[in-house]
Amino acid sequence: MSDSRFLQHLRQEVVRRYAARPSEVRVVRSPYRICPLGAHIDHQRGLVTAMAVDRAVHVAYVPMAGQVRLSSLDFPGEVAFSLPDVPSRRDGDWGNFARGAVCALQQRYPLRYGIQGVTAGRLDGGGLSSSAAIGVALLLALEDVNSLTITGQENIALDAAIENGYLGLRNGILDQAAILLSRRDQLTYLDCCTQQYQLIPAADRLEPWSVLIAFSGLKQALVGTDYNRRVAECRAAAAGLLHAVGRSAAEPVLRNVEPDEYAAHAQVLDGPLARRAEHYFSEMQRVRKGVACWRRGDLAGLGRLVSASGDSSIRNYECGCPPLVDLYEILLATDGVYGARFSGAGFRGCCVALVATGAAEQAATSVLDRYRERQPQLADAATTFVCRTDDGARVMEDTNALPR
Repeated sequence: MSDSRFLQHLRQEVVRRYAARPSEVRVVRSPYRICPLGAHIDHQRGLVTAMAVDRAVHVAYVPMAGQVRLSSLDFPGEVAFSLPDVPSRRDGDWGNFARGAVCALQQRYPLRYGIQGVTAGRLDGGGLSSSAAIGVALLLALEDVNSLTITGQENIALDAAIENGYLGLRNGILDQAAILLSRRDQLTYLDCCTQQYQLIPAADRLEPWSVLIAFSGLKQALVGTDYNRRVAECRAAAAGLLHAVGRSAAEPVLRNVEPDEYAAHAQVLDGPLARRAEHYFSEMQRVRKGVACWRRGDLAGLGRLVSASGDSSIRNYECGCPPLVDLYEILLATDGVYGARFSGAGFRGCCVALVATGAAEQAATSVLDRYRERQPQLADAATTFVCRTDDGARVMEDTNALPR
């Protein structure tokens, strides 16, 4: 289905399900994201890179005084609640994102209007930050109907409040920032400590390239994995290093440890804490080198760093599982692939690869065939697709725009 036909169908569903006037229906597009380099270090306030891709979550909606009513093209049931009485989180319920968005906004702004509408985009694929994408989409829709003008930086904080506060996930700001700030054909380079960022255009000499996404078929929410444990281990490693350098009072995040301090005192750590710190400091180096590669149009060099990030994620951060490791290894051996690694938390979900555009479709087919040979029990759920970079989340402007 073409984009225009899909959007028309989504608007028609709002009209059909909620008796809305067609001219009032608006749509938010909130893209999924990839992180070429900067794996697992945003929660330690490290440096990260990101891009939005041309696959997205959509929310079509109209204003609704004092209430929220949402249904989905992908999930059963309806989410319904009043703005003054937001229910608490419910395990496994896709309505958590709508409730969390209202809670986050109402801590800062009085909301007169909720929304009624329809969402589209599965939230459980894993690895492309679909949870952040739907959270951002719902924030933008609620802000739109309440005529709130909110900066991208504030929306990053608001979506973090959904995930950290309402959902209980101890992640950083990479996902939200990528989804809100990214622009087509540019690399988003973000400092998660200062929240300063750059949008770096592709070099003129850059060869045509695409993004290859390979889903493992494994699906599980981040709060049900070891994600939060890894964050705690990174903080424990930081605490040990800060104690060794005489700054025990500093917040225990690895960004508060200088690289030369780590080099001088790494021996105070052992076991998992030593490996977590090794991943953080080596990944920070890879990010800086990768940005330099991007600036000069060196896709091969960038790809090697992406693959090295994947290797460190396995050995030092110790995420992944046999199916994802299989995908990673298959991608590295596939013609046209510059580099690959796990995407997202890396406990379930997918791998992402940078691939030459001319080889992308053949690579997608080859990877899927070889993966199904290794993991036949996941064959029906596994998939691959090729995509391009895209702009960040926005309310889509069109002839059906709600009069202001």
